Amino acid sequence: MKPLVGTRSGGSGARARRGVAVLLAVLAPAWWNPSARAEDLYQTAQDLTAQYASQVAELADWCDQRGLPDQAQKTRAWLRPRDSSKIYVSVLPEEVGPPALPADSPAGVVEWNDRFLRLRSDQAGAMYELARRAIRTHRASLAFDLVVTALHEDPDHKPIRQLLGYQPYRGEWRTAYEVNKLRRGQVWHEQFGWLPRSYVQRYEGGERYDRGRWISAEDDARAHHDINYGWDLETEHYTVRTNLGIEAGVELGRQLERLYRVWKQLFIAYYASEEQVAALFAGSARRPQILLPRHAVVYFRDRDDYNRSLKPAFPNIEISIGVYADGPRRAYFFAGEGYEQRTLYHEATHQLFHESRRVAPDVGKDRNFWIIEGIALYMESLREEDGCYVLGGFDDDRMQAARYRLLVDDFYVPLAEFTSYGSQAVLHDERIATLYSQAAGLTHFLIHYEGGRYRDALVDYLTAVYSGTDTPNTLAQLTETPYGELDKQYRQFMEQGPQQPAGQ
Repeated sequence: MKPLVGTRSGGSGARARRGVAVLLAVLAPAWWNPSARAEDLYQTAQDLTAQYASQVAELADWCDQRGLPDQAQKTRAWLRPRDSSKIYVSVLPEEVGPPALPADSPAGVVEWNDRFLRLRSDQAGAMYELARRAIRTHRASLAFDLVVTALHEDPDHKPIRQLLGYQPYRGEWRTAYEVNKLRRGQVWHEQFGWLPRSYVQRYEGGERYDRGRWISAEDDARAHHDINYGWDLETEHYTVRTNLGIEAGVELGRQLERLYRVWKQLFIAYYASEEQVAALFAGSARRPQILLPRHAVVYFRDRDDYNRSLKPAFPNIEISIGVYADGPRRAYFFAGEGYEQRTLYHEATHQLFHESRRVAPDVGKDRNFWIIEGIALYMESLREEDGCYVLGGFDDDRMQAARYRLLVDDFYVPLAEFTSYGSQAVLHDERIATLYSQAAGLTHFLIHYEGGRYRDALVDYLTAVYSGTDTPNTLAQLTETPYGELDKQYRQFMEQGPQQPAGQ
């Protein structure tokens, strides 16, 4: 049984220059690395970004000159600033192709649209080629930062869509799993999940199909009241068993798929081999299939049912609000009072790391336990903002708590000591809540410091910990930085946030 961390603790040229500064704030922080080859890639990205920002500013000026104020505003707004302490992953449209202009659009608007789309498409292509170079220098995190940026510019960039597992099908971008469902006559229903097309009308009318016959929704609910006979609802990467209702299970599955998509992009070097990652970016029509398991989740109708059902296996289950158990390879949650989406993402992250590659028994038992919890605490922060899935940020609850413990309470366990703590040392420490806060802060630091300087090292660190090949000194070796220096960098990083951390 994993630690029950669900218990919460505390002129034109000037405009172009502004555009460069804004876009570099979006792009550059994710790409810094002290190595010469990585810095060369970073400089190339800077140059591409500066040129693109200048072209966008020129297009906005072109709109001004032709009396197209709305298009000028939209063009300038495209270079919107982003917070460098956060990761942004665009929410991708399903439709193939950009939205069509109204048929009666003026000629000037049509020309602006064509120019704007062409600019964005060219920039996406340049970013993709740079991402392929990053892969050849073994910088998977950098490469995926670049392709995410490219998809913001052109959501229809076919090679990137394909490497993320999409293909065009009947005017929409679909995964192979979805195409298979659609070809078998099924459709995705927002309430009921995947259904045969012929069932939709009857489901919407209050009927349910169960074991070869049609029954009422009320009879169906009674038949699945016990979790042992609950509904089993399938999404692309999860099977959700619930006794709450089909609609509730579908909604939980949707949230889990959101986490899965972001996790899969950020941690590809964890579950895929270097050769597989390189092949994804090779540009060939046939890309490797990286087969990952389906994950099982159990979703109880309320806390009482959760406690009663899990008590025999987990004697202290009542103090949790969600748990992942690596023995049965299942994550457990409940609905209603006490449910927290952050706990869902936390425990589901444990599940993804445990089940997506072969892992050692008793991961974190003797050392480096903090990063197992730290990465789950980081993934708790997942939310949707302005058309993107967003992770991290100094404004996140966990980061505010971490900054308060460090900068106000002056609490900090040096990394040389912290990495030697195994699970039992942390879980039986009276300072456990504060140690968890430090784990959250350090993880955020490793992901975002100097724009991602240590992000690839972090993924390698997680791989070593989960495979059991780690030592207390592994993180220092992978970052090529002594622990004393990492301690100093962490404090400097935390001091860069808002002037005064919120009280905890």
